[in-house]
Formats: sequence, structure tokens, C-alpha cells
Amino acid sequence: MTSTQAGPFGRALCAMITPFTAAGDLDLVTARAHALRLIAEGCDGLVLSGTTGESPTTTDEEKTALLRAVREAVGDGVPLLAGVGSSDTRHTVRLAQEAEAAGADGLLVVTPYYSRPPQAAVEAHFLRVAEATGIPLMLYDIPGRTGTRIEPRTLLRLAEHPRIVAVKDCAYDLLGATKVMARTRLAYYSGCEEMNLPLYAVGGAGYVSTVANVAPGRMRAVLDAFDAGDTAEAARLNALTIGLVEAMMASGLPGTVTAKALLDAGPVREPLQPAGREATDGLRRVYEELLDAAG
Repeated sequence: MTSTQAGPFGRALCAMITPFTAAGDLDLVTARAHALRLIAEGCDGLVLSGTTGESPTTTDEEKTALLRAVREAVGDGVPLLAGVGSSDTRHTVRLAQEAEAAGADGLLVVTPYYSRPPQAAVEAHFLRVAEATGIPLMLYDIPGRTGTRIEPRTLLRLAEHPRIVAVKDCAYDLLGATKVMARTRLAYYSGCEEMNLPLYAVGGAGYVSTVANVAPGRMRAVLDAFDAGDTAEAARLNALTIGLVEAMMASGLPGTVTAKALLDAGPVREPLQPAGREATDGLRRVYEELLDAAG
């Protein structure tokens, strides 16, 4: 059954890791292979150079090279979003323009962080980026990391811009998200795996998932069951993923670290540190339990 609520970039999006070589350089060969595997195993599209992609520690040139390599690998039919957020509006605009030139279908733009701008400045920032290119924006609302929420009233105004089409929601405010969805055309994507099914059930478009790096088919199966009208099966499948979600995203280690530990996809860049042997063994046990339970 085809979903009637898939958003502008599909439903099942992976926040893709950025592979590095043992020496810490960009590993485009592995990136291409990983992107192809993700699409083959159930992802509709990919988000590159987000937090999971270690955007704080990759250069502008590396971001462009990664985007070009993945675009070449997956072709033109797969939506690719480029993370272009920064705390500097001029830098964000430049990254957005470079991403458009390199083949991005959309832009993931996070709220400017650390400086904690007021809502009028947040709105102006997003509008400047939206006016800088001809491709659509997904706004990234994650106040736990940025220190600043995109308030629902701000989203209502931003939704009037034709290129602001989606939200990656990590605000943990289901009521606020539901109110914005009811009054706008914005497509809401869950950015927190435990909220994937709840948000989808009230009209969300899908998810942008770090856990999908290692279990793309398992994450997608939840939405497939819901779309087929079997909500009990969707709940059952969702419950099966919770152990892996907790181990990867709520164990005290960043999702980038846990994903790379499971994928053996090279090192992380400092200040991140790799998972230790005990943590990696624990992750593998939980992952194997999910595979056994799902059959």
C-alpha cells in the first residue's frame, strides 16, 4: 500500500554517517557503498552532513565532495538533503548555494546555535537561506542542542514561504507539532526515533533517523505496517526497535559514535571518541537481538 502522507522527500530518510579512513580522511568509496545499501534496504532518501554526519568537524570542501560522490552513486531519483546549518547566517547561505550547485534536492537548516537569537532573528535567518537558493528547506528544530526553539508561531509564519516545506522535529512537543501541521502544509519528520510512530500517527510525513544507518528496513517496516492499516503490527514492530534505539541514542554516547561502532565505518573525529570494546559488544548484542526477533 502506498502512503498517502509521504512528504516532499519521501517517508524514510536516513541521517547518514560520514565514513572516514583509518587516517581520518573522507572515505568516499565507503560513503558511496553505504548510500547504495541504505537505499536498497528501504530508505527513500538521505540527509548528508547533519550532526550524525559529523558536520561540525568536516570542512566545507568535504561536505561538497561527499554530496557529489553520493549523488553520483545513487543517481538523480533519490532525494538528497544537505545539512548546511551553522551559527553564522552568511556561512549558512554560502553552504546552501554550494550544496545546490553540487546536486542537493533540499537543505537541512538548523536553528543558529549558541548565540540563542530571539524568534525574529531566527525567522530572518531561515528566510535569508530560503531566498538564497531555488531548492526547498527542511528546518531543524532541536532546542536541546541549539539552545533555541523554533516556536510554533514562528513556524506558522515561515510556512508561508514556498521553499520552506518541512520540519525535522526534535522538540518533543507533540501538541505543538500537531497544531502547526493542522494549520500549514509543512511536512513534519521525526528526528527522534521514539517519536517516529507517534508523530506519523497524527499526520507526520516520516522520519530522519540515525538508527536507520544500521537497521533501515526495520525502521521502515513500522511505517509500512501503519500505512497498510495494521496499527497493532506497527506498534509491535516499533516496540522491537526500542532496544536498539535506546542503546544507540540514549546510552550516553552520541548516535554517530554508536552507528560507526556497529558499522565499522572508520573513526569519528575529535572531540568525539570511539565506543569502547564493552560498549561496542553491548551494541552488537542488542542489534543481533533485533534481527532475531524480527526474523
